Amino acid sequence: METKERRAPELRVERWIGKSGEVLDSQLRLSDLGAGMKVLFAFQHWCGGCHSHGFPTLQRLHSTLANRGVGFAAIQTVFEGEHENTFDKLRKNQLAYSLPIAFGHDVVGAGSRSPSFMEDYRTRGTPWFAVIDGDGRLLFSDFHLDADSLAAEVVRIDGERAVASE
Repeated sequence: METKERRAPELRVERWIGKSGEVLDSQLRLSDLGAGMKVLFAFQHWCGGCHSHGFPTLQRLHSTLANRGVGFAAIQTVFEGEHENTFDKLRKNQLAYSLPIAFGHDVVGAGSRSPSFMEDYRTRGTPWFAVIDGDGRLLFSDFHLDADSLAAEVVRIDGERAVASE
């Protein structure tokens, strides 16, 4: 896990669907996910761990934190299995896990060895989570994210902000 203070790279994923499955006309930017904390989830459709661990973790996080201003996006990083990890699988997964969030499809670009998200966030596979704070700092980037711990920390921070503003 990377814990050094580092700015979160801007997203360079070119193809996206929106919350309702509509194909987006333009690339999604981190700012499109809101001004607060952001959770990015990288997956592959054919990844067993993504379905047994990653998506359930993302569901728990979304159901707990979306109403607290946390922004979410899922990105299919196609570094293998191009025949199975296709653009049409985005909507399938969005519906299967009832996740009204943007889903991106990131493939290996010309002159690259990995999809842009994998290069920029230094991922080593899937499922992968990246957590970015409201100031754009990358707080977490690794395979396993403890949803309950993150949710508790966000609730604690929200409570401190509420007390400080009184």
